[in-house]
Amino acid sequence: MAIVEARNLTKAFDGQNPAVDNLNLVTEEGEYLVLLGPSGSGKTTLLRLIAGLEQPTSGEIFIAGDPMAGLPPRVRSIAMVFQSYALYPHKTVYENIVFPLKAQGVEAAQRPEKVSWAADLLGIGHLLKRKPRQLSGGERQRVALARALVREPAVFLLDEPLSNLDAKLRATARDELKTFQRRIGVTTLYVTHDQVEAMGLGDRIAVMNEGQLRQIGTPREVYSNPADTFVATFVGSPPMNLIRRGDILVGFRPESMLPDSEKAGEGLSLQVDVSRVEYLGSERHMLGTLAGGDLQNKVTGVLPAAMPLDVREGKDQVFFVHAPDLRFFDAETGKRTDPRPVRDIA
Repeated sequence: MAIVEARNLTKAFDGQNPAVDNLNLVTEEGEYLVLLGPSGSGKTTLLRLIAGLEQPTSGEIFIAGDPMAGLPPRVRSIAMVFQSYALYPHKTVYENIVFPLKAQGVEAAQRPEKVSWAADLLGIGHLLKRKPRQLSGGERQRVALARALVREPAVFLLDEPLSNLDAKLRATARDELKTFQRRIGVTTLYVTHDQVEAMGLGDRIAVMNEGQLRQIGTPREVYSNPADTFVATFVGSPPMNLIRRGDILVGFRPESMLPDSEKAGEGLSLQVDVSRVEYLGSERHMLGTLAGGDLQNKVTGVLPAAMPLDVREGKDQVFFVHAPDLRFFDAETGKRTDPRPVRDIA
């Protein structure tokens, strides 16, 4: 069953290009869908439209099959966690979590049990008497999640809830979020600009740019088979290499670049002027340009550190990319196109 559905959804602010532009999106029950894109891509606006915090210029939103046109946030079966957590600093953890139950008119006798259930699920039952200032960043994030969970929503909307955490805590919290979502089984839409978060959390990833949905698919699909050059270069670190061959761009992931000695079957040979080599533990990142000095044809290779290949700065090196690892894009539109015979692009 589709839990959240957007049909031809557009949101335009006065005098500006649409923040969300004729977008169509369907989520399934229990799905963890990550909205990924750069700043200004429209992902937070989309979340606010679903929550009812913004009204669409045109188009429709459905939650669990019901149209949301004109309905305020409080009557939608959603719970939203903001980037800032938006906790009441003068209230205790218990008072923060119980607040939406009071707003919903839940009977006073039922509230403590619901708060205890949500707090225990998130491991913060021992913090109920504390104020937000007495909590760590990770604990405040859990309080915000408990406050959302206590409403027992059909949909969680999470707007970059980990961005205020340091790198180590962020990685831990990411794992906890995934486990938590799997345990409760609530459909979740998660906004981020961080592709590591997107790849690690999402059942599917919806890549957005300039208000448009550029591609939606599993992390593997989006990474291996990008729909256009924006997705190819936004998803992946380092991004996909793109080199021009006439009216097409040929793309390949950096880890697909192999020593020429491993050539087998059809593929593309590349002579690279190596400009820099970075040693990153188990990997080496090789940066260079294709021989001939075409500065538009910069390439990056990711090589295992243990690979017995003498790659040095200032040295020419020949690499090979197998034909199945090549992707093709129209040079004018950037859209994915049908494969070409390797002999036509070599």
